[in-house]
Amino acid sequence: MEETTDINGLTERKFLANYKAGDYERPSMAVDTVIFTVMQTKEANYRKLPEKELKILLIKRGGHPYIGSWALPGGFVDPDETTEQAAIRELKEETGVENIYLEQLYTFSEPHRDPRTWVMSCSYLALADSDGISLRAGDDARQAEWFTVRPYTVGQSIRKLDNGFEKITEYRLELICGDIKLSGIVRHTLLRTDKGVKNTYEITENNGIAFDHARIILYALERLRGKIKYTDIALNLMPEYFTLTDLQRVYEIILGKEQIKAAFRRKYSVLTEPTDKMTSDAGHRPSRLYRRKWLID
Repeated sequence: MEETTDINGLTERKFLANYKAGDYERPSMAVDTVIFTVMQTKEANYRKLPEKELKILLIKRGGHPYIGSWALPGGFVDPDETTEQAAIRELKEETGVENIYLEQLYTFSEPHRDPRTWVMSCSYLALADSDGISLRAGDDARQAEWFTVRPYTVGQSIRKLDNGFEKITEYRLELICGDIKLSGIVRHTLLRTDKGVKNTYEITENNGIAFDHARIILYALERLRGKIKYTDIALNLMPEYFTLTDLQRVYEIILGKEQIKAAFRRKYSVLTEPTDKMTSDAGHRPSRLYRRKWLID
């Protein structure tokens, strides 16, 4: 069979033999993982149910750039691995965390997002039940800690266009771990026209968060808020057995608003199944324990 040639008369074999990858500037490829969990706060009154907080895992950088700042776990992709394999490896090397839910989030590719060179980041969203996780900082991470995530909307404007609208929302992101307080302000621009939808996230203020990780965190939070409304993704934050009250509280923490108990249970009961187990907390009436119901498409 005769080989097909291109406009220069080259077959694919000859084209590849003469191809020079160095003719094109190539970015470095990195991964960054946004891992969320929900933790209980300590409650002095044993008759009162402990509060829960949404947490994110950050590492303290041990090298330049941004030495001493806090960043998402991540690093460069090795030549013999996929971005997912790199995310799993870096998460284990830097924090000791492994075997958790992971999905690809977004690729951040702006040329100037890293002061070293053009570095593209393929980011991942991860969810974990914090019970049983023992953090262990390693590799180039000096420290690994869970930070409470507190996002606030500080401003919003909507501009109508002839073929759609532009909505600008400013968020203040606060990350707190004991006496460590990090913050940033991120501007989210949503442009919706008859040509499609475009989302951009721009950091306008940053205090202690390395690189552009403030906007990656906010992007991940928005993804999580969207997906828990129509998928069972939130169950990856739960232990094997849980009460429906605990599950409802997780939804409330992520969405930032209370859920009506009856309506919540009608909507999300399809995601769980009851067990014959009961809670045995001192000072509280026993409650039925549920577990995840695996839905087969």
